Amino acid sequence: MSATLDDRDATTASTAARPEAPLVLDTAPPRTLGFRDQAAFWANLGVSLIGFSSAATVMVNAEGKNLALAASITAIVVGTVVGTLMLALAALIGARTGAPAMAVLRGLFGTRLSYVPTVLNILQCIGWGVYELIVITQGAQALYGGIPRWVYVVLAGLLTTTMTIWPLGSIAALRRYVAIAVGASMLFFTVQLARHGVHNPGGGNWNGFLQATDYVIAVSISFVPLAADYTRHSRSGKGSFWGTFTGYTVAQVWCYVVGAIALTQVGGDPNKIFSTFTGLTAGWLFFLVLVLREADQSFANVYSTAMSIHNLFPKVDRRWLTLGIGAIVTAAALSIDGFTNTYYAFLGLIGAFFVPLLAVLAVDFFLGSGKDGWDMSEQAPTRWLMLLPWTLGFVLYELINPAALPYAWWTNLWADLQKYTHIHPTSWTSASLFSFLIAGGVTLALTPALRRRADRTAA
Repeated sequence: MSATLDDRDATTASTAARPEAPLVLDTAPPRTLGFRDQAAFWANLGVSLIGFSSAATVMVNAEGKNLALAASITAIVVGTVVGTLMLALAALIGARTGAPAMAVLRGLFGTRLSYVPTVLNILQCIGWGVYELIVITQGAQALYGGIPRWVYVVLAGLLTTTMTIWPLGSIAALRRYVAIAVGASMLFFTVQLARHGVHNPGGGNWNGFLQATDYVIAVSISFVPLAADYTRHSRSGKGSFWGTFTGYTVAQVWCYVVGAIALTQVGGDPNKIFSTFTGLTAGWLFFLVLVLREADQSFANVYSTAMSIHNLFPKVDRRWLTLGIGAIVTAAALSIDGFTNTYYAFLGLIGAFFVPLLAVLAVDFFLGSGKDGWDMSEQAPTRWLMLLPWTLGFVLYELINPAALPYAWWTNLWADLQKYTHIHPTSWTSASLFSFLIAGGVTLALTPALRRRADRTAA
């Protein structure tokens, strides 16, 4: 696999009646997705049942006090725009290289070292896939609880897995049919919830605004290591970038604002948020649309898990991979029936790993070695030095906003490091922005040394 995949396979695929995604890693992807396809796909991913309840992360600060509604909405807008700009950069890289997201990292780290972020991405995708099946089931039970829970989980798992067999066909269906229905549902809930009144439980409190912004950025960032899996099929880099940015930004802002309004009407309890939708006249019908389309979230996670595994085992048929992953995710969702506070720690770790990783990736691709073309073959040499900026970015993120994992050793580790480094979270620090800047800055500073090393290796 070279920096830009050979187009001859894509040309052959484009002559087929309905080109589909390659079955193995070494086959070039068909370039069938335009701006509207990308915008609709990312808009569908930007609206999520999890997103409605996750609005709670921007409404309460670390001290448990409510933020002003204006502060929450501003955090939603700022966090989404910043996070989606990062997402769009990853989308652009995927469009230019034609490679899946984790295969792109072969050029950044070398093939063997790229296995480290690949494994992390597999874990996060499986985690998100399980969460999505759980939330689909919760939504279905809110509509009709007379059916055993396992039936909903299995049906959601089957739908998810089926979509992954024909990913480009699924994206086409999302654009043609689902996006319009979702837009109509969102408009209905926006109008109806606004009619019931918009409350401001936080008064004028803006303390915790940047932490709330970091949570929103983390949600957008969670799709960064997935983006190229889909934008590799884009017809142009421009369409990929703007389709991703506009579709996801509009949808996530809309979703979180609707979720925030709904939460103010149930006392901020995310466990009651679905009742605000189903309690509206005809609300069940529009909520049913959102429950059914939630499968695109689980689809994206299961399919991208397969794409990540392809970086480890490039010759395995992706259809068998998605069948196996779909079964694993479904089995896990059957054994887990709810969320815990670990979910919020999960978001924090996603940001800590992937915000600085994107900074390193973008700087090296656009300003460093990527300008001359990366080696993304199975023999791509290891670039150990790229671990330095990524690690520094991760550490700084955790110093400013340590993930609240339920382990004493983890909490004590970051507390001790904060004391030693004199870096503590304050009202003006943003873990996402600071870690992005430090990782990107160190990568840029290392660029001359990396180029000299590459020249010596080539000689």
